[in-house]
Amino acid sequence: MRDAETAAPLIPSRPSIPKLRSAAAGCTACDLYKLGTQTVFGEGRQSSTIMLIGEQPGDREDLAGRPFVGPAGGLLDKALDEAGIDRSRVYVTNVVKHFKWEPRGKRRIHKKPNAVEIRACRPWLDAEIRVVRPRAIICLGSTAAQAVIGPRFRVSLQRGHFVKSELAPLVTATVHPSSVLRAPSDEARRAETLRFIADLKRIREAIESAG
Repeated sequence: MRDAETAAPLIPSRPSIPKLRSAAAGCTACDLYKLGTQTVFGEGRQSSTIMLIGEQPGDREDLAGRPFVGPAGGLLDKALDEAGIDRSRVYVTNVVKHFKWEPRGKRRIHKKPNAVEIRACRPWLDAEIRVVRPRAIICLGSTAAQAVIGPRFRVSLQRGHFVKSELAPLVTATVHPSSVLRAPSDEARRAETLRFIADLKRIREAIESAG
């Protein structure tokens, strides 16, 4: 895929988060702009210590134009608090900035983005990482982990394990909070929530140890 088939030509020469968000609002690098209500760009301080990267915005995020404001975002906020991570020092974003969905009755159901869509959108994520320069990157879910860390990374086996990367001093992945919400029972959800919080605590401790 050539740069012309990605968002690369849209990246400002001297980017900042506000400039990137403004430029991304008109992105048509892949066909997902035809599905999404609007571009949902990352959100948080440009000086954030931690960057959380999910797969794509969901239905609530698409309508609000903000990442992680739906049920999964609510769980994420609570888990960060339980893990002792200051939410104001966290930048949240997604690998893909438009909501990909398919109709099911009156509902819009999440559909996994494909490799072409992920690559088309990747320049936005790379620019966010360069501008924020986080000390830690946490990928949420397998799509984000495989896009950012590599296709061989398996969240089910390697969650919470740090990998060597040029993107940040500390890079790892855990589950997406939406997967916790999909657990089949209340007991399973409680157990998965505790595992998710434990992953975040381990990451916080690693950041603190690194100074």
